[in-house]
Amino acid sequence: MPVKVGILGCGFIGRIHALDLKADARVTLVGVADMVPQAAQRLAAEVNTKPLPSLEALLDAGIEALYVCTPNTLHLDPVLRGLAAGVHVFSEKPMATSLPEAWKIRQAAGRARGMYQLGFNRRFANVYRFAKQMIDEGRITPLLAQLKHNRGELKQPPWTADPSVTGGYLYETPVHLFDMSRFLLGDVVELVGWARRSVYQELDGFAVLLRCAGGAVASLTSVAHTSWLFPYERVEIYGAHKTVVTEELERAWFSPGMRDQVEAMDCFQMPFEQKWGYAMEDRLFIDACLGARPPAVTAEDGYRATELVEACYQAVRNEKVVRLPLPEPSA
Repeated sequence: MPVKVGILGCGFIGRIHALDLKADARVTLVGVADMVPQAAQRLAAEVNTKPLPSLEALLDAGIEALYVCTPNTLHLDPVLRGLAAGVHVFSEKPMATSLPEAWKIRQAAGRARGMYQLGFNRRFANVYRFAKQMIDEGRITPLLAQLKHNRGELKQPPWTADPSVTGGYLYETPVHLFDMSRFLLGDVVELVGWARRSVYQELDGFAVLLRCAGGAVASLTSVAHTSWLFPYERVEIYGAHKTVVTEELERAWFSPGMRDQVEAMDCFQMPFEQKWGYAMEDRLFIDACLGARPPAVTAEDGYRATELVEACYQAVRNEKVVRLPLPEPSA
């Protein structure tokens, strides 16, 4: 029987997931809901489902799985309500915009009858899977790394400059970079960093140093006002005379030695939803709903990414080294 899915939030990312799910024969889209009725009506017409007025209406419609695609600061309540109702929950990133909220979700996910998966799509993007494969196969052991994710501006859409919506600049797109640091290099045990407020009414430029449990050391930078100079997302991982580089979600290279042929991946012509990992993360979520596998990105993964963002804000605010893990909010 197809999995009955409802989507809460009908903006850009809700539409991406809806189109993916429409193409999956294992899914029935029961309905979509948004606080703006016209948004729900437009998406419902595009994916041939019902526009519904609220989360309550989605749950009353008998959904078995819920996609939470609301603004960053509005993830906590629908996720908790979905888990309490016994449905599977896919939540877009970030898990939450504070450590206490992330802790509540992690605890609820551990008790829930349904399954929880977080939307860190970079883990399923081809370029990062390529880099991870080089590491997992032992072809490169990360010793040092540089991770960069910039935004050109926080003007379009305007809400990207509003911390009451985003939770803060780092909780918008840069949170992916913190997750990538764990995904590629392992858990972070301490960090120190600096930040400044230059153009916007919040901290909008960060330079951070990370030390990982496995010994790798990395720099992480993110600036919100770079005018979209390509590439605005890039990771470089250095081993012993070996290097892995990713450039946007378009290309990746592996240099296995000083005089060896470089291996390359070019994703330029791939469909957007495949290149960016959305198609795979949606497919894996439905797999998990059907009991075929565990969630691909767990509540623990989400909690640790939130913890890294919070540790970064602490480090730049106090200009001191912050050691991880942070004390749990329940302690």
